Amino acid sequence: MAEEETEVLPKILIVDDSRMVRASLIKQTRHRFQIREESNGEAGWEALLVDPAIRIVLTDLGMPVLDGFGLLERIRSSKMQRIQELPVVIISGDEDDEARQHALDLGANDFVSKGAGCAEMTARLESLLNLTDTRRSLALSGENPIIDPASGLATPAYLNHNGEQHLAQARRRQTAISVMMVEIDHYEQLIEWHGSHVANLITGKLAKILASKVRREDTISQISGARFAVLSPNTAITGCCAFALRLQKAMEKLVLTYREERIRITVTVGISGSETDGAQSVESLIATAAERVRRGIAAGGNRIVDSEGEVDKVAAESFVSQMVSIDHALLQLRIGAQEDVMERLPEVIAAMMPLFNLLEDRLHFGIPLGELENYGRR
Repeated sequence: MAEEETEVLPKILIVDDSRMVRASLIKQTRHRFQIREESNGEAGWEALLVDPAIRIVLTDLGMPVLDGFGLLERIRSSKMQRIQELPVVIISGDEDDEARQHALDLGANDFVSKGAGCAEMTARLESLLNLTDTRRSLALSGENPIIDPASGLATPAYLNHNGEQHLAQARRRQTAISVMMVEIDHYEQLIEWHGSHVANLITGKLAKILASKVRREDTISQISGARFAVLSPNTAITGCCAFALRLQKAMEKLVLTYREERIRITVTVGISGSETDGAQSVESLIATAAERVRRGIAAGGNRIVDSEGEVDKVAAESFVSQMVSIDHALLQLRIGAQEDVMERLPEVIAAMMPLFNLLEDRLHFGIPLGELENYGRR
C-alpha cells in the first residue's frame, strides 16, 4: 500500500510572556501552521538559532529578559541570512505611536492585534509567507529583479510571479483576488503639450500616491509610462471600487504648475477579480482590467469600470462610505488607536446597525438597539 502524503505546514514562532495570549494565537493559527512558542525574547532568539524550520516570527514587545525590540534588533542584525530575512510580525497591544514607529524602524513587517480574528490572522501570515517565498525563488532563479530601479515599484515579472501564488492560494482558500489597472488620462497629450519630463513627473506623483494608499500585501507595478497595475489578494471588487474612488479624489486634488500653467490630472481605473471573471491566470486578470481601462478612456476618461460596466460613482460612494468607515475603524483598533475610533464611533455604529438588527432578530442577545440607533444619529 502506498504511503499517504501529508502536507508539511510552515512553522511560526510565537514569543509572548502571556500564556493566555500564546494559547489564543495557537488556536487561531494551528490549522495552517506548525507552532513553536517561547515566553521571552531570549528564549525566542535561542529557538531561531537551533530551528531552521521557523518561517515567521510573531512577537510581543513588552517581555522580561529580552523584550520584542531587542529580539527584532538581533534578528535584523544577524549574520545568518535565514534569520535576518525572516518576516517579523508584532503582536500589538496598547503600545503608543512612538513604540510602533520604533518597531517599524527596527524592521518589523506588520502588526496584528491580540484580538485579531482567525481569518485575518491567517490571511496576513500567508501573504507574508508568499511574499518571502517569491523573493527567494526569484533570487535563486536569477530572473528579473523584484524592484524596478526606475520606478521603485515591483517589476512586471514579479507582479505576475507573486500574483500566481496568491491566485493559487485564493482557489485553495476560496477567497478573492483582484487586479486594478490605473492609467493617466490623455497622457500622450501631456507629453505633446508639456514635454516628457513633465509627464514623468506626473507618473512619479501617481506612483507615490499609489504606494502610500495600498496595503502591505498589495503589489504595485508600472506596466508602461502611463499605466500601473495593483494586485490585491483577499480583496473583492467592492474593496477595489473603494480604493479607486479614493485614488481619483486624490488625483483630482493634485494640481501641478508648469510655466505658470496649472495642470490637472485624472485617471481611469479598470477592475477585474477572480469572483466575477473566473480568471485562469494573473495575466488574464491583468488583460481584463486593461481592456476595461481602454473602454473607460474611450468613453471620455476619469472613469471606473468593472465587470458590470462603468461604476456609478454616486451609488458607489453611498455604499463604499459605510464599508470604508468600518474597515478603517477595524484597522485603527488593530494598531491600538482606540481614541481615533471613538471620535468616529457614531458613524461606525450607524454603518453597523443592519448587523446589530440581524443579530438581535436571530440570536436575541439583548442588544440595546434603540440606544445604539440614537447614538448613531449624532
